[in-house]
Amino acid sequence: MNEQTLQDLQNLRNRKKSADQRSEWALSNVGILAAESQRVAEVAHNSANILQDLDREFESQTALTSTDVAFLLFATALQCVRWAFVTKFADKISHDEADKQVGKKSHDLLYRSKELYNPPLQEIIVNPVPFDAMVGSTDFDLGLSGRNHRYKTLGHDPILGWLFGTANIATATLTAWDFSSYHIKSGELNGRTYKEMIKEQASTAEVMLYSKEKLLNEGLEGKKIIASSLIKEAIHLRSDLPSYKSLPLPIIQAFDPKLAEQLATYGLDTANVLTVGKQATFAILINAIITMLHSLCYNPEKDGDKRLYHVRSRRIVTYSNLISSFSNVLWVALAKDFNRLDIGGIAVTVFRLISDGVFIRKLKQEFVEENFLKMVRGEELLLTDEDLAENIENTIQQLDL
Repeated sequence: MNEQTLQDLQNLRNRKKSADQRSEWALSNVGILAAESQRVAEVAHNSANILQDLDREFESQTALTSTDVAFLLFATALQCVRWAFVTKFADKISHDEADKQVGKKSHDLLYRSKELYNPPLQEIIVNPVPFDAMVGSTDFDLGLSGRNHRYKTLGHDPILGWLFGTANIATATLTAWDFSSYHIKSGELNGRTYKEMIKEQASTAEVMLYSKEKLLNEGLEGKKIIASSLIKEAIHLRSDLPSYKSLPLPIIQAFDPKLAEQLATYGLDTANVLTVGKQATFAILINAIITMLHSLCYNPEKDGDKRLYHVRSRRIVTYSNLISSFSNVLWVALAKDFNRLDIGGIAVTVFRLISDGVFIRKLKQEFVEENFLKMVRGEELLLTDEDLAENIENTIQQLDL
C-alpha cells in the first residue's frame, strides 16, 4: 500500500473510534434520561399520597411542644385576668357621684355679666358650663332638656367639644348641633329668675373669633380665660363620661342628634366604646408580648425552619385568645355579669382566627409545593436542570451522524 492509502485507512479508523465514543456517550445519556423520566413518572403517579404525607409532615413540624403549651397556658391566664379585672365595663353612676369623682365643687352661682362674649374669669370658674343651660331653649326651638341636651350641644361632643365647648365657656355661649350659637345670660321667665338662661342668638363665627383674640391678643388675662375654659371643659367631659347617660359618640350629633341619642340607648356611647377599645388594645398588647417572648426561645438546631416556628407562635396566640373568649362568654352567660363581657377581646379573637388562618394556609401551601418540587427534581441527580437540557441537545446532535 502506498503512503496515501495508509493515511486514508488511519483516518477511517480514527473516525470509527470517534463515532463509537460518541455513540457510547449518547446511549449513556439516553439511559440517564430514561431512568430519570421513569422516576419522575413514579412521583407523579403517587402524587396524591406524597401530598398527603407532606401535609401531615407540616402539621407534625408545627404541632405545639411542651414548651409551647406552657406559653399557651400563660397567655390564656393573662387574657382571662385582663377581662376579669382590668378591662371590664365600669358601673354607670349618677351625675352627682360623677361630679364627686372628678372633684367638682358646688358654688353659689354668679349672675352672668351683660357684656357679650366677654365673661370675667371668676364667672367662668364658679358658674357651670354654659352649654348645660336649658331654660329658654323653647324660644329658639332648640327643645333642650335634661334627657337630650348632651346630644344637641357640641360642647358635649367628645371631640368637637374641645374646640366648641372651650370657646363656649370662654364666651358664655352655647353652640347647638346645627352650629348655631346663643348667649347664656341671667334672666327671668314666668316670674322666676334664672342665673343660666338662653337669652339671644349669637354668631358662631364671633364665638371663635373672640376666643382666638383672648388666646393671642389679650395678654395674660386672655390666656388665663382660655386655659381655665379648657380645664373646665376637660373636667366636664370627664364627669359626664361615667354617668348613666355618658357622652354621645363623637361627631354623630353634628349630623343627626336623634341618631346619637338612639345609639346611646343601645349602649353605643363614648364610655362603652372606650372600654371596648381598651379591651382590644390590652388583648393585642398581650398577644405581642407572648409572640416576642416565644420568638426569644427559638433554637435553630432544635426547632428547625424559623417560618414553621412562627406558625407555632401564631397558634399559641390564637388558641389562647379563643380559650379566653370562650371562657368569657361562658362566665357572662352563667353569672349574668355583663360588665365583664369582653367585646374588644372577642373582636381580636375573630380577627386572629381569620388572619392567622390565612397565614398558616399560605405557609402550608408553600411548604408542600417546595418539598414536592424537590422530590420531582430528585436530590440524587448529578446533573442540574441546565446541564440536563444541554446534554439532551448534544445527544440529538451527536446522533445526527
